[in-house]
Amino acid sequence: MTRRFKQIDVFTSVPLKGNPLAVILDADGLGDEQMQSIARWTNLSETTFVLPASDPAADYRVRIFTTQEEFPFAGHPTLGTAHALLEAGLQPKTPGVLVQQCGIGLVPVRMAANGEHGALGFRAPPAQLDAMEIGLLPLLQATLGIGSLPAQHPPVVANMGICWLVVRLASAADCLAVVPDGVALAELMRRSASDGVAIYGAHAAGGPAGLEVRAFTVENGMLLEDPVTGSANACIARLLPGQDYRVRQGTAIGRDGRVTVVHDADGPWICGQSVTIIDGTLTC
Repeated sequence: MTRRFKQIDVFTSVPLKGNPLAVILDADGLGDEQMQSIARWTNLSETTFVLPASDPAADYRVRIFTTQEEFPFAGHPTLGTAHALLEAGLQPKTPGVLVQQCGIGLVPVRMAANGEHGALGFRAPPAQLDAMEIGLLPLLQATLGIGSLPAQHPPVVANMGICWLVVRLASAADCLAVVPDGVALAELMRRSASDGVAIYGAHAAGGPAGLEVRAFTVENGMLLEDPVTGSANACIARLLPGQDYRVRQGTAIGRDGRVTVVHDADGPWICGQSVTIIDGTLTC
């Protein structure tokens, strides 16, 4: 069967500088094993499958797969899927707002004033925030290759369907200097029950962004750095309530991802642009 397929570069307005996402726009009829096989084949961090919504408040339902497993929520797949659907002609039930149904429930995605070609933003889901066990500090230091952490910002395990161990460093320069240890990271993920470690540090005034962010995980036994991470940025935003700022991510691996965080009465919104790189069909 031939299905509509797009590959989207998320959190960038410049092709090949963001985080790629595969989107299967006609996923009705695919089983779990087929979806997992397709996600393994695309070999991207995530592949999304668009289905009819079962909740009348939603515009569509999405399932999100890595090469290994299904996630109930993830950030760049949320924005990338919304971009792909708008480009394909989806008209939301509420003008200016798409409502995504996924494993954690309903996630609203706002459109910019210039519609499908502008930035999109998803409302950060609620997060469970727990202090990291103090006994894990030596393992965290070994993972990041650092001797100390800012005492006023203890590491936090933030869970919003996907779980990040969030670590603030003293500066953006310190963030960029980290060379993580994959073996230690795998053990840290296991012991903290997290999907990876997200680190961040502030740029000096007048820098390229307010924060520099990096996110690391281990997949299939390999250390990976994520180019631009919506869920990690959403978790960080939950630790910085009321603050609006811009993020640069992916610098250390030759990307230039850009995220804007804005707050309103509903909490933080994680915003960014996306561009379509591949537009075609998938036969499976």
